[in-house]
Amino acid sequence: MREGPDIARIASLVGDPARANMLTALMGGTALTASELALEAGVSLPTASSHLAKLMDGGLLTLASQGRHRYYGLAGPQVAGMIEAIIGVAEAVGPKRVRPGPRDAAMRVARVCYDHLAGEQAVAMLDRFVDRKLLLREEGEIRLSPSAISHFAALGIEIDSKVRRPVCRACLDWSVRRSHLAGALGAAILDKIIAEKWARREKDSRAVVFSQKGRQAFERVFLT
Repeated sequence: MREGPDIARIASLVGDPARANMLTALMGGTALTASELALEAGVSLPTASSHLAKLMDGGLLTLASQGRHRYYGLAGPQVAGMIEAIIGVAEAVGPKRVRPGPRDAAMRVARVCYDHLAGEQAVAMLDRFVDRKLLLREEGEIRLSPSAISHFAALGIEIDSKVRRPVCRACLDWSVRRSHLAGALGAAILDKIIAEKWARREKDSRAVVFSQKGRQAFERVFLT
């Protein structure tokens, strides 16, 4: 057996259709119960529990208890990035499933990718940050420019460089097939968008829907 990471084990965990549906359902950043994930996967609760145990053993999920309820979530941004990348490959080369139309169109414009903004709006935002030299692209990596911290602080977005997760990270966007902004900064920007009520999360979907005024505010702050 070759040395190194066990890619086949992770691939087998993600490759099962029921488990793939569960992982995709958790991409919205909201923890869900076993019953909710069973519904997402289209399997019985005992079968869902078996799948969840395998995902837990594989290190792809975390489990938190609150009262009588137990909530499952993705193990972190790295797992979310892997799922987003797989969705992109499936979109590019795999068979297409029937799309539900308007909801899917909204998902392509703006959606939640674990804890940050994805979709056309997010890709345009990252491009603009790079054009303005607030963020610097170097060999596929993204880092803050010297002026970035003060710029975002003036917008009410504080960047904590001491957090364990990367401040900036490129996340391949499945619908645009280019990168959007992940990391602590990406999460903070999404928090601001929701806190300012520029946009809302669509019920039972990862779609982020901007109001007319909210879109104008977003474009003024992040795209000009």
